[in-house]
This record gives sequence, C-alpha cells and structure tokens, in this order.
Amino acid sequence: MQYRKLGRSGFEVSDIAHGLWGMGGWSGSDDSQSLAALQLAIDLGCNFFDSAWAYGEGKSDTLLGQIMAKNPRKGLYAASKIPPKNGQWPASPKAKYEEVFPAEHVFNYADIIRKNLGTDTIDLLQFHVWSDHWTDNPDFRNTVEKLKRDGIVRAFGLSLNRWEPENGIKAMRTGLVDSVQVIYSVFDQSPEDELFPACQELNVGVIVRVALDEGSLGGKMSKDTKFPADDWRSRYFNPKNLANTLGRVEKLKQILPAGMSLPEMALRFVLSHPAVSTTIIGMRKLDHVRENIGLSDKGPLNPELLKELKSHRWDRRPAPWSD
Repeated sequence: MQYRKLGRSGFEVSDIAHGLWGMGGWSGSDDSQSLAALQLAIDLGCNFFDSAWAYGEGKSDTLLGQIMAKNPRKGLYAASKIPPKNGQWPASPKAKYEEVFPAEHVFNYADIIRKNLGTDTIDLLQFHVWSDHWTDNPDFRNTVEKLKRDGIVRAFGLSLNRWEPENGIKAMRTGLVDSVQVIYSVFDQSPEDELFPACQELNVGVIVRVALDEGSLGGKMSKDTKFPADDWRSRYFNPKNLANTLGRVEKLKQILPAGMSLPEMALRFVLSHPAVSTTIIGMRKLDHVRENIGLSDKGPLNPELLKELKSHRWDRRPAPWSD
C-alpha cells in the first residue's frame, strides 16, 4: 500500500481509501459482510475511511466506529460529513448559508457523529454540500474555527457538488479548508482545469470520489442493468444516462492494454495525477477489497495511455437525476 499526504492536514493516508456509502445507503448491504470488508482493508494497509451521517442516517458512521474500536492502534483516519439542514443535494445557489449550515445544526451533528464513531475528535469533518457564494458569510469562518479550536475536529473539508469542481476554490482561499472531496474519473476530468492547480498551490488535500462513475467503470453493467427503486443508482442510471454511459464504456474497453481490467485502468488513471491524495472506493465484498487495494502498488499509468484517455473526457452539467 502506498501513502500520500492529505494536504496540510499532515495525515499520511493510503492512496486507496474505503468509502462507506454502499454500507449505509445502498440496497443489498449486509452489516457482517461490511465489517469483514472493512477489517480486511485495514489488514491490507488501508487507513482512510470516508463516511457521512446521510449514509443510512448514521449507520455507516456506527459501522466505522465499531471497526475502529477493534483496531485502536492501527493509525486509522475517520472522515464524515454534516448533512445540509435544508436537505438539498446538491447545494442550490439560491439557498442562504444559514439555511444549510447554521452553527447549531453543525455542532449538533458533529456531536452525533462523534458519538457514532466513538471518538472525542473527528479526524476530518466535511460539509456534505457546498456553494462558494457562502464563503463570505462570517458564520462559516466562526464555525470552522470553533470546530478546530474546541478539538471537535482535526481537519475540515468540503464535499464539492457533482460536475462543479470550481465551486469551492473561493472557500479554499480562506485558509479554512484542509481538503476537498471531488468527483474525478476518466469521464470526469474537469477538476484538472482549475481545482487541482489551486489545491497544489494552497496545499489542500484532494479526496477523489466516484472514480468508477457509480459503478459503470467496473465494466459489468449492461442495457438490462436495473437497481431497486430505493437505490440511488436507479435514478442516476436512468435509461438515457445508462445508454450514453455504456457506449462510452465500450470505447474504453477497446483500448484496454493486455492483462489490464477496466476498473484497474480507471483507478490508476485517478492515482496518476499528482494532486490526488487518495481515492474513495466502495468495497463491500472481500474480493473487491483485495483487487482494489492491490492496485496501489502498481503505480501510475504510462504516459501514452494517459494521453489516449484524455480524449475520453465527458463534460456534463448537473441535472435533476445527478444529485
């Protein structure tokens, strides 16, 4: 397992991280299977785990707390997220900061998350949505400074809206933000334009999510793929988006080097960028844990393949089904 610095937080984090969304909020999750997958990831060197209160209304935080309690001396880092009070994903530019992250709401959920994690201090606490027009609100600065001053958190971060990577750079320049979580993949390459250079300039850590495009870059979906109605993916992979996605996935399969799987190419593409600190992968099955963590030691893709993958960039705009 390879490790990288998470920006100025100083955390040395595994470049393959474990995401818990599927364990708390997706169909087909099984708690005993989830805990076994988390333990195997730890045994294989993974030390960064990303959760959120919204993943099962505290369920994933509780699972993470259970596994951390069993591994007290492994140097693990727990990250979680405060949900928006108005329940809007992604953040609406029309919403006011005090409607989304009023101080009382933030500190209340920080206490809930600490209790579920079984810790006094959260390693990394993130706002689950963000809009840069909130940056100048003095309550934002006051809240983050108090979170750190009172020892509630060690570091603070933002989870940026899907397909809006620049919508966070202004907040980064306040000096309050230690990390950003952003969608970045073979398809979604726009963070390279402005966000990544700003992160490198300001020493802000980059946590990549959705490196496999919600599963499409796993290479196993087909036109007949369907998810239960209560599974978020049933909306994301609506008929139009599924068809468009599968066409692009097939083109990627045509350029796969011999002996390399599609998810390997997709994950190593993400890890090839020097601004990336770690990439979160949802892993509920033991074989997926072994396969994904094993990619850490394979290093970046060769320059020729990286250049070819640039042509597979797919610029998209937020839509009602993409939140």
